[in-house]
Amino acid sequence: MDDADARLAALEARVGELEDLNAIRRLQMAYGYYIDYNRPEETAALFSHDGAVVFLSGEYRGHAGIVRLYGTWFQNLFTGGRRGPVDGLLLDHFQLQDIITVAPDRQTAKGRFRGLLAGGWHDSALADKPAGVPQQFWEAGIYENDYVREGGVWKIRRLDYMMQWQADYETGWAHTVAHLQPAQVCYPENPIGPDVILPEKELRQTWPHRQEVAMSFAHPVLGAAFVRGDFTQFQRKWP
Repeated sequence: MDDADARLAALEARVGELEDLNAIRRLQMAYGYYIDYNRPEETAALFSHDGAVVFLSGEYRGHAGIVRLYGTWFQNLFTGGRRGPVDGLLLDHFQLQDIITVAPDRQTAKGRFRGLLAGGWHDSALADKPAGVPQQFWEAGIYENDYVREGGVWKIRRLDYMMQWQADYETGWAHTVAHLQPAQVCYPENPIGPDVILPEKELRQTWPHRQEVAMSFAHPVLGAAFVRGDFTQFQRKWP
């Protein structure tokens, strides 16, 4: 391969990677819009055939598990089983701060996003508000997701959402304990439960508890040695 061919191949690879980044970013943004409006079937269709969602220390597996989470639980909880938008209900999921890493073979990828949720019920819709949920609330979390190219299309393989905090809008996060707690009972004993619960060492306590969320990407300056926060090499080099 001569120099021109090598340069062309490198440019084609770079263009392909940029196309992958845009496709994965679009996929994740679409996920946010579909769950805004409680559309579980469209949400599940974003996932691979072996896709899964990790939420509140439970893992919902396959399209049936994903629809159980976003349909049987979320849609029934927030909209009484109706597709959104619903008058008087705010449920906006912002997908932010993406860092996406595509594997060299361009068949898999990892992505870290920050999620921010603004939710609540207008005074005119209070009859629809479930017990135990504040009328107005904030929530934030971090996604560390796996993606796969399936049939030539990028899909979510594992969406791992790690809630960081919840807050009653009126009183703020300084005075709020999360209204959602880690899963304890699996499906089918719990009709809205996960298929499995994470091992005890991986259980995630909710706000005000805090825990590190390991980063899937290499340090932009220092490189891959720092993916999991190993600063030994860095400390040796630092004056």
